[in-house]
Amino acid sequence: MEPGSKVPAADQTLAILAHLAAQRGPVPAATIAQALEIPRSTVYHLLAVMQERGFVVHLPEERRYGLGIAAFELSSGFSRQQPLSRLGRPLVATLVDRLGESGHLAVLHGRDVLYLVEERAPRRPSLVTDVGVRLPAHLTATGRAMLAELPPAQLRALYPDRAAFAERHPEGEADAAEWSYGRLKRVLADVRARGWAAEDGEVTSGLASAGAAVVDHLGWPAAAIAVTFPDDAATGLRERAVEGVREAAATLSRRIGGIR
Repeated sequence: MEPGSKVPAADQTLAILAHLAAQRGPVPAATIAQALEIPRSTVYHLLAVMQERGFVVHLPEERRYGLGIAAFELSSGFSRQQPLSRLGRPLVATLVDRLGESGHLAVLHGRDVLYLVEERAPRRPSLVTDVGVRLPAHLTATGRAMLAELPPAQLRALYPDRAAFAERHPEGEADAAEWSYGRLKRVLADVRARGWAAEDGEVTSGLASAGAAVVDHLGWPAAAIAVTFPDDAATGLRERAVEGVREAAATLSRRIGGIR
């Protein structure tokens, strides 16, 4: 730690968060203590406080700690305040002009997606994906694209049980009962195999979307770009939409220093 710090606990807390953010998955407390040269008892104490506030999640079966939902919220706040949306907007606009269908950019916000950019194509219907709107991540193309990039332990921490899905559905939504962690894993496995995510009528009846993740320098999902079109669109349009969102997401990944 930096010598002469007047607030060592604050320094240590920030160092732990930064260390966790640099890992591909949750790590043991002892590993954190050794890497940061902080007494193990202090690390456990600080982790307990951060766990209470939602910045850290504890996986007791694995005896490991990872970033919590509150940390994701900080990340989303950074994205809203920094050039992510400004860099992404021209790419989404170009995609919309090319396809004639509406597009958007979203970030992961806990178990939701938060829309930062929406570009509506002329003469296309209004969408629920307006700027500032939050939707359940597991139901959207952007959300599925980003969730597919998370390590398994982090994904499990976000969706510990069926209640995690029910809480993200409108009251009385029958489909909520059909969702489980197992179903989500199967959906995300398909996303990883294809390299892009799809949803068909699960957000708005009659509309489908294709989305792809934007990843940062650690391979974490920083955002996702998607295009929405009629669910009866011709195969050629669907193929061009998939190609377009993958190309736009890859370009934005490179512009923010991502690994792809």
